[in-house]
Amino acid sequence: MFCLFCKNTDTEVIETRLSEDGSTVRRRRQCQRCERRFTTHEKVEDLPILVIKSDGRRERFDRNKLRTGILRAIGKTKVTAQQIETVVNSVEKSLKEKGRVEFNSRIIGEIVARQLKKFDKIAYIRFASVFRRFVDLEDFEKELKKLL
Repeated sequence: MFCLFCKNTDTEVIETRLSEDGSTVRRRRQCQRCERRFTTHEKVEDLPILVIKSDGRRERFDRNKLRTGILRAIGKTKVTAQQIETVVNSVEKSLKEKGRVEFNSRIIGEIVARQLKKFDKIAYIRFASVFRRFVDLEDFEKELKKLL
């Protein structure tokens, strides 16, 4: 790190603090030449998650779009807003933990379906019917047998 005032590259860290949410590190530094102090902030650079759609297109992972899809599936069920946020957060966390930046939309759909299954079986079936593209009654029947 170079000094903001004299551009010297020899600076010393005299104090380090972690932000409340743990996402950034604040460092107080002092230049060894001019002895002036300044503050720097370090933050991990987040790479965007890309979703590979069924037609091959790639688009940025969008929490709001995921939330909207889940909201459609949970209509008139007992799934709460907090549970929806839990699912969205869990999906995003799960993707980031895999250490990749590109994911097939099917993988994301499977993660959402597993999470919804924990909260409400009807919401799960609704979501699965769209996500897995059920075309006839037999598809629903197979999925229902798995649940029972």
